[in-house]
Parts: sequence; C-alpha cells; structure tokens
Amino acid sequence: MNVRDALTLAQEKNLDLIEVAPQAQPPVCRIMDYGKYKYEQGKREREQHKKQKQSDLKDIRIDSRYGVIGDHDLQIKAKNIIKFLEDGDKVKVTFRFSGRQIAHPEIGRQVLEQITQMTSEAGQVERQPTLEGRMMILILSPKAAPSPARA
Repeated sequence: MNVRDALTLAQEKNLDLIEVAPQAQPPVCRIMDYGKYKYEQGKREREQHKKQKQSDLKDIRIDSRYGVIGDHDLQIKAKNIIKFLEDGDKVKVTFRFSGRQIAHPEIGRQVLEQITQMTSEAGQVERQPTLEGRMMILILSPKAAPSPARA
C-alpha cells in the first residue's frame, strides 16, 4: 500500500501509522493506537519483572575470638545458611581471625569445611575458601533444582 494512502486511512480512523519492521522490503507498518500500544507493552514488562527472582548475596560471619567455636553455634549458622540457600540466595561465609590466630589459617579452613559438609544437601561450593586479609571467605550457591523427567 502506498504511504499516503496508509496515512489517510489511519487519520480517518483516528489512529496512528506505526512502522513495525523497517528492515523488511517493503517496510511493514501497522495502523493502531500508539499510546495504548506503549501502555500494554509497559504492562507486560512490569509483569515479567515481578516474576523474576532477584538472587541476593547473604553474608554469614563466624568470629573466633577465643579460638574455639561451639558445635551448637556452627549448627545454628548452618541452619541459617540452608534457609538462605533454599530461598535461592547465594551465601558468603566469612571466618574472621582475631589476634595471633592468623598464624593458623588451617583452623578457619577446617571450620569452613565443616560448614560445607553441613550444608551439602542444599548448596554447593561456588568459591573455595580463600584468605583475604584477616578473613577467610567461602561462597556457597544453591543447588540447581532437578528438572522434571519428561514422559
């Protein structure tokens, strides 16, 4: 259709002539209400944005002030980590050394390995424990949900 004919047809219907595919030969246009089209498009984008799950990075800190961490304390930390992982969040576990403890990083590594074992059903290690300054950091991510088997 000729461009002028399409424009007059759109004006008769009190609508807009909108170019849909400018790359096509000849270019493809549509007669529609542009304001309504933009509103519907924004509405679809907002709906998609609502359905997206934003993955957060939660932080769990373990302080070893007296060199010994109680089993119950570790169980509580592991329980919180599992809860975060089941919600779909990543967890950053930070073991802080105080005083001269930094001379024995194997203690921090053992505690982080214990945490890894306690939370192995809900998460997997994304980044192995690394020493950064006075802190040893471990990052856990949730395990991928098993996809349903197709029949």
